[in-house]
Amino acid sequence: MGVVNVTPDSFSDGGAWFDPDKAIGHGHDLVHEGADLIDVGGESTRPGAQRVSLAEELRRVVPVIEALAADGIPVSVDTMRAEVAEAAIGAGARLVNDVSGGLADPDMARMLAGAGIPYVVMHWRGHSRDMDHRAEYADVVAEVRAELHERVDAVVAQGVDPSMIVLDPGLGFAKKAHHNWTLLARLGELSGDLPVLVGASRKRFLGRLLTEPDGHPRPFTDCDDATVAVTALSAAAGAWCVRVHRVRPNADAVRVAAAVRAAGRG
Repeated sequence: MGVVNVTPDSFSDGGAWFDPDKAIGHGHDLVHEGADLIDVGGESTRPGAQRVSLAEELRRVVPVIEALAADGIPVSVDTMRAEVAEAAIGAGARLVNDVSGGLADPDMARMLAGAGIPYVVMHWRGHSRDMDHRAEYADVVAEVRAELHERVDAVVAQGVDPSMIVLDPGLGFAKKAHHNWTLLARLGELSGDLPVLVGASRKRFLGRLLTEPDGHPRPFTDCDDATVAVTALSAAAGAWCVRVHRVRPNADAVRVAAAVRAAGRG
């Protein structure tokens, strides 16, 4: 899954693809590099980010999704709003990636009940403005697993087809660095029988691992090699999908992990 942030303030590439034509072009570039799916988002979820209006989010994402889908590119929409998800599906989106797992908008699951498309339910404890204060766990794997499956039960009760659900442990969302590493190390314990999406690309815990000699975390855009390592490990552990900013090296990592898994089954 290649990321296209149509935002001026995303932590990883804020403003680079805010212009619709640049966003559309970037989506094509990511497909050329090997992306199977382009994830288009119009609202930053970086720590401390404030929400944008519904109208602004729609203005940002719908033209980009419509153009990419018209060119035959599989597109997902990264949104917490049911109205944006519905408009995106109308524009051609084939998957809804909801970082709130349906908690931010109670209408999301009901809207998706009849849509017949995959729905990514991420572990979430609150909006970006205060999520860092919610990063407290006695057993992060047990608690994330329980909270994720609680959300699955809730959205299924609202009509979402359980075969359409994908889980995301929410790396970096109300998680400290050691929580993220623990979740990655025990990824197989989270899913049950559901597919898992891993979104580690350019996140803070990678930069903090790769601290510079002066003590400063490595910049986001210099964490791409570490992202590739996480991709290889996640794919080897059975992840269904990885969400990344640089596609080609991560696609290579997925192929390597697939070859190793296939050899192990041989």
